[in-house]
Amino acid sequence: MITGGAVYTVDAARPWAQAVAVKDGRIVAVGTDGSVADLIGPKTEVHDLDGRMLLPGFQDAHVHPPSGGLEMLECNLNEAYTREGYERIVADYAREHPDVEWIRGGGWSMDSFPGGTPTKDVLDRIVPDRPVYLPNRDGHGAWVNSRALELAGVTRETPDPPDGRIERDAAGDPSGTLHEGAMDLVGTLMPPVTEEEWKEGLRVAQRYLHSLGITAWQDAIVGGPYDTLGAYIAMGSSDELTARVVGSLWWDRHRGDEQIDELVARRERGSVGRFRATTVKIMQDGVIEDFTAGVLDPYLDRDGAPTSNRGMSFVDPELLKASVTRLDAEGFQVHIHAIGERAVREALDALEAARIANGANDHRHHIAHIQVVHPDDVPRFHELGVVANAQPLWATLEGQMVNLTIPFLGPERSGWQYPFASLVRSGARLAFGSDWSVSSPNPMWEMAIAVHRKEPRRYADMVGERATTEPFLPDERIDLATAIHAFTMGSAYVNHLDDVTGSIEVGKEADLVVVDRNLFDLSLDELADAKVQLTMVAGAPVFIDPSFS
Repeated sequence: MITGGAVYTVDAARPWAQAVAVKDGRIVAVGTDGSVADLIGPKTEVHDLDGRMLLPGFQDAHVHPPSGGLEMLECNLNEAYTREGYERIVADYAREHPDVEWIRGGGWSMDSFPGGTPTKDVLDRIVPDRPVYLPNRDGHGAWVNSRALELAGVTRETPDPPDGRIERDAAGDPSGTLHEGAMDLVGTLMPPVTEEEWKEGLRVAQRYLHSLGITAWQDAIVGGPYDTLGAYIAMGSSDELTARVVGSLWWDRHRGDEQIDELVARRERGSVGRFRATTVKIMQDGVIEDFTAGVLDPYLDRDGAPTSNRGMSFVDPELLKASVTRLDAEGFQVHIHAIGERAVREALDALEAARIANGANDHRHHIAHIQVVHPDDVPRFHELGVVANAQPLWATLEGQMVNLTIPFLGPERSGWQYPFASLVRSGARLAFGSDWSVSSPNPMWEMAIAVHRKEPRRYADMVGERATTEPFLPDERIDLATAIHAFTMGSAYVNHLDDVTGSIEVGKEADLVVVDRNLFDLSLDELADAKVQLTMVAGAPVFIDPSFS
């Protein structure tokens, strides 16, 4: 029994309550302290909120927990934001792990380096004798040293792969950054991660995510570069997986529809315990910062003049239509990565083609990231029943946005970024995710930015002063109730869990979170600083802060 506080239910019929009763993992009563008092018996465990807040458990609609957890165990650069900080972490890790064959991990920020491209000479000085492979935070580029390039045979004569680019110096030699498909030139040489290593990464990630109030998620890559299906099945079979998880099976963009039968087999194998592999993830483009996101008009150069580059479509748009139509017919949910406005349009066109061919259904397809959306395409999300899967932490004027995005998009297109309010006004369903370890999975920080469109004060040293003073496209701000809904019922809808969790209603399972303050009517900094004190899945605590009583 939880009493005496602010209970925000995310139930339109009764958004606020004072007390919640739980029995056998399910919610049996929602009301006032007085209305549930008769349910308190001599063995009932009662918690008084005493000014704290009770919410449904948060759900992350796009996240990478096994790799995020593994990164925390390796050369983890996520806690630094300068080249000097990265150098220190790499040097410390190399010294403390003299027997590790490859230095791997990652998490560097592109705006910490000129042009977003670190160079090999920095790593060569620190680790001259072992290969180093460190993906950046968004996973679309890797920082490597000379030893890694040597082992891969990458020289000035090595051509760029069709789906990537080798960053080169003025002489034409590889400079130390590999973009998109070029990452595989080195990445495929590393010893594969074992299933036991993936399981340990997943354990670390699950503990971390539960500590932030996250009770369910959609893993955005299961397979391909992250061969984690076996780890999920093993942990789901043993009840070690306490979160509710939907796995997005990886679509190999170098193959065609012949892989669909394999995906069907993986789906049948991958439904155990609280894990279901019912989704297919398609990466349609890259990211704006390395000019691989698919855009309609060319990127600009540093002087503001149009270039010839319109980014990439990793899957031919016509093939995308055909493949999505077949996946839809096979009963898969389709989860498409689309950053640039052309990629968003190609994704919507493919989902429209599937609907025309197969008719309407309840697969709940979604497009993730939606950084740049052409205004003509905003209403299509509602019209086609496509969920807008957004990562709100990115919608600020931080260094990457100011230095590596806006100058190369131009003013008009820059104004189309992260149109949360426009999508909501058009009737689209909004779900929130973090893309961790690309960025923080803390829902408090993410919701604070969605509401205010600027960074909390305490992050000024990592993202730049401008991000804490100027809201980014303030007309696209949403209110806190909408942000909470996106992280609860919105993501539960994507995960086909909205009939089970996502709100505090009688009959639903008790996936609940206690926060140390009422989140409504707080300042930006106060909202970002809110802390989770208790997380429950089906009524069982999966995280308890020492301060909770």
